[in-house]
Amino acid sequence: MAVAVTSRLSRLLGRSRPQLGRPMSSAAESGEGSARMWKMLTFFVALPGVGVCMLNVYLKSQKEHERPEFVAYPHLRIRTKPFPWGDGNHTLFHNSHVNPLPTGYEDE
Repeated sequence: MAVAVTSRLSRLLGRSRPQLGRPMSSAAESGEGSARMWKMLTFFVALPGVGVCMLNVYLKSQKEHERPEFVAYPHLRIRTKPFPWGDGNHTLFHNSHVNPLPTGYEDE
């Protein structure tokens, strides 16, 4: 009985062996089509996309940005202990024009 089950199981498993290779690949025969596609995508999609992003950043950097009004919300800028650098109140990459202290902007 066990031999019959084992032989039947081995026959079922033998039929469902995976095929070697990649039958669903469009360029399974040669890699030239795939390489050409990625080359075209690089030149006609990626590089123009980088150019558009660079133009966007340049145009946005030309505008002068206004600083938002300081509102002392109680849940922001909580200092339970001082920072281990400087005076202990400024963050590591502090920008006095953009980053307020718990009491407000430095130059106001």
